Amino acid sequence: MTDLISWIAVFPEVILLVMACAVTLLDLLVKSRLRTGTYALTLVTLAVVAGLQAFYAMTGGTIYGLNNMVVSDPMGNWLKCFATAATMVTLVYSRPYAGDRDMLRGGELFSLSLFALLGMFIMISGNNFLMIYLGLELLTLSSYALVALRRDHAQATEAAMKYFVLGALASGFLLYGLSMMYGATGTLDINRVFDAIFGGQINAQVLTFGTVFVVAGLAFKLGVVPFHMWIPDVYQGAPTAVTLMIGGAPKLAAFVIVIRLLVEGMLPLWFDWQQMLMLLAIASLLVGNLAAIMQTNLKRMLAFSTIAQMGFVLLGLISGVVDGNINSIVDAYSSAMFYVVTYVLTTLAAFGVILLLAREGFESEEISDFAGLNQRSPLYAAIMGICLFSLAGIPPMVGFYAKLSVLQALIGTGQTLYIGLAVFAVIMSLIGAFYYLRVVKVMYFDEPITATTVSAPMDVRAVLSVNGLLVLVLGMLPGGLMALCAQAVAAMITT
Repeated sequence: MTDLISWIAVFPEVILLVMACAVTLLDLLVKSRLRTGTYALTLVTLAVVAGLQAFYAMTGGTIYGLNNMVVSDPMGNWLKCFATAATMVTLVYSRPYAGDRDMLRGGELFSLSLFALLGMFIMISGNNFLMIYLGLELLTLSSYALVALRRDHAQATEAAMKYFVLGALASGFLLYGLSMMYGATGTLDINRVFDAIFGGQINAQVLTFGTVFVVAGLAFKLGVVPFHMWIPDVYQGAPTAVTLMIGGAPKLAAFVIVIRLLVEGMLPLWFDWQQMLMLLAIASLLVGNLAAIMQTNLKRMLAFSTIAQMGFVLLGLISGVVDGNINSIVDAYSSAMFYVVTYVLTTLAAFGVILLLAREGFESEEISDFAGLNQRSPLYAAIMGICLFSLAGIPPMVGFYAKLSVLQALIGTGQTLYIGLAVFAVIMSLIGAFYYLRVVKVMYFDEPITATTVSAPMDVRAVLSVNGLLVLVLGMLPGGLMALCAQAVAAMITT
């Protein structure tokens, strides 16, 4: 029975692994320039896995498998479902772009994307330090290869090298921190780490140092200040299709490992890691928004925007425990979960428009390249405008409600410090609105620099339209997704 439960817990991961290997092998038989067979098989695989994860999530149960090394719970299953959907959308947007740049000579884009998603699944399911680290390395190694996929492009190769060096450093921080946690508690199991810390029979000094290194490693994966150095260079240097792959679904996995390690494993140390996250959040909001104002490259601007957006996620995480009181923990963590899910949804559509405007020999990633887009294509200008308004937190877009939910969690604590943080976050959002609205102004009021019409395959046009519509509709009707996040977090807390 134990073996059966273990197989049930990891069944989606097994399917994904088998199909990733099958896609890699079967691609050898595909001859079309756009790898039509490989693309279709990848999307079918992702659709099946997403449906399976949604089924697991809706059953509402929590399963531990492989000797408690993995956990299948509603929060993890919903985020794996969202990550799978995000990967599907990314590949739909990326295929025409990759085909024009000779990135589909083999099926590496599809197979590496599946292996990267498998890494996210392992990270999300991990209930053991080594399992989480294994998933993290699978994701990052696949990401390094994806960034360098355009072999003849010097900027992409440079970005891959920077990503590799800084990523190895961050992985070292995290691994060193986890080893110190193991030394202090005597276990790699996250639940037992919690029990050991709660019991108090541990080396407090080693534990504190371990927490510092763990937070540093997690901060790099989230891309927050001062561990943000890789974000602008990699976002700008990587092929835009890969930038979306890195900036979308992996944010969901990074959020979950923060929850697994800091909340499920180290909640008794809340005072220590919340103070660190608070400083990271303040610095990220300040640096991200101010640096984004000076950018002329849209991808680089969105990179600094990401840093600021992750600062908001951290604000949600630090308001869960106040003076040892955990009454607001569900509201706080569910607001952070809602924020990261809606941020990924908005990012997909924004980069989808950038990919759509790119054509062979032209990247269309400068802000000036969007001049007069409304005259060339009102639909795509409207979708981009919706995304930018959402990222700025302007109603009725979903980004407004996401920011509002985090601010409500902060203010709901009733603490002067947290209310001050909410005020600071609002001020930073007002500053951030400038660089988002600047792009809207360029799209709607500047004269177009080219008369080239904007065209896209039917599947890209349909998915992009639905994507943009969701950003608008979820802003007007956020209750369902917010309730889903609250139920998932509540289930995680109680098990």
